[in-house]
Amino acid sequence: MFSKFRKTEPGQTAAPAAPQSARPAAALPAALPPALPGPAKRRAAPGEPLRRAAEATPADKERRRKERLAEIKLEVHKALLDTLNLAALEKASEQELRNEINAIAGETLETMGLALNRDERAALNQDLYFEVTGLGPLETLLKDDSVNDILVNGPHQIFVERDGRLQLTDITFKDERHLLRIIDKIVSAVGRRVDESNPYVDARLADGSRFNAMVGPIAVDGSLVSIRKFKKDKLGIEDLIRFGAMTEEMAAYLEAAVATRLNIIVSGGTGSGKTTTLNALSSFIDDNERILTIEDTAELQLQQTHVGRMESRPANVEGRGAVSQRDCLKNALRMRPDRIIVGETRGEEVIDMLQAMNTGHDGSMTTIHANSARDGISRLENMIAMAGIEMPIKAVRSQISSAVNLIVQASRLQDGSRRMTSITEITGMEGDVISMQEVFRYRRVGLTPDNKIIGHFTATGVRSHFSERFRLWGYDLPAKIFEPMAAE
Repeated sequence: MFSKFRKTEPGQTAAPAAPQSARPAAALPAALPPALPGPAKRRAAPGEPLRRAAEATPADKERRRKERLAEIKLEVHKALLDTLNLAALEKASEQELRNEINAIAGETLETMGLALNRDERAALNQDLYFEVTGLGPLETLLKDDSVNDILVNGPHQIFVERDGRLQLTDITFKDERHLLRIIDKIVSAVGRRVDESNPYVDARLADGSRFNAMVGPIAVDGSLVSIRKFKKDKLGIEDLIRFGAMTEEMAAYLEAAVATRLNIIVSGGTGSGKTTTLNALSSFIDDNERILTIEDTAELQLQQTHVGRMESRPANVEGRGAVSQRDCLKNALRMRPDRIIVGETRGEEVIDMLQAMNTGHDGSMTTIHANSARDGISRLENMIAMAGIEMPIKAVRSQISSAVNLIVQASRLQDGSRRMTSITEITGMEGDVISMQEVFRYRRVGLTPDNKIIGHFTATGVRSHFSERFRLWGYDLPAKIFEPMAAE
């Protein structure tokens, strides 16, 4: 029935070759095969194997079982690749492909003289399906909605981040070659390559997840992979309030700031929630405005009708065809945008971004890597200097202070929680220094016995520099939202 998916008819399929290190099929038990033989060991005294088996811990037995299942999976997968007509699989439905994989796996196990129980057989068939159509061992983690990041340190160590905390999983690759095959499968799908001459690569998975890999000789102990999973359901302001990332008062202030077209920078460290915050802030933009987004890897999920999305592109294998964020930004200025949103500013595109903010594109937004609002300003200054623009420092700061109105600081705290720890306004220049005032902050007060951070949000008591602007645009915020908590 499914012979169209095979390179030959079922009756003509050659039996898979046994690996050199495996025993003859006749010597294998009708269950899991023995582990691959290692160096010769001392012959056990009579009764000793029984004692050692009795002393084996459940963890040892489980480890040996997984090792043997991995060996079976490797051999069956080889037979699968030898048998399947991969070109025909593109037109196959999921059920047809699963049925064919199950049939080939059953034939291969029978040829090898092996038998698996129902759970082992189901797990093997599922793993083989992921190997053929997905990303092998990583596929299970990609389908797990509780996982935010997947971090691979070589073939035998895979970490995930859940709720802001890293956890070591029991999922592994067979070996480095297995891991490299999956990496190559990802990068070749987007027309890129990774090898010794080009040992690192950025890519985007089919579901939008951000992928980065580095292979040997740069990666010393095995290839390194990082996957930032794409969130299908973006978090809104209400979600951030419910999770304790901000308060309703802060949300009301930010709504006024976005709606009245203040230029906003979201600052924070890696994994602090900058893109999530930027997505949430974008929900306050009027649906009638034309928005252009520019990103290295498209992650923003804007809900407005009039959105143009751009994504930068690295050079090809000949070193040609690169399109930088700055190239995209320069072109965006010619496309009549009302607002420009840059996913992350980290290089020479900062010049064009600040100029856009200063020349009629009010309400633009971007993110930067920095640990505080003041650090964010310093980082902008450094990026301008690295771009090769020779300007007096006072002129640089004047450009920044006139372009940027607000810095929202996002942080990931030590317990893994994410908070909007500061909202700071840029109020102008005082001499050679950019003047700033903090409007809201998150104040930590202690730790619970289980190391959860105790803290609260509070206004600083400073009246917003943009209060009059808010009022003229119809956002007359009550004075009480700027009053500090009684504890302050």
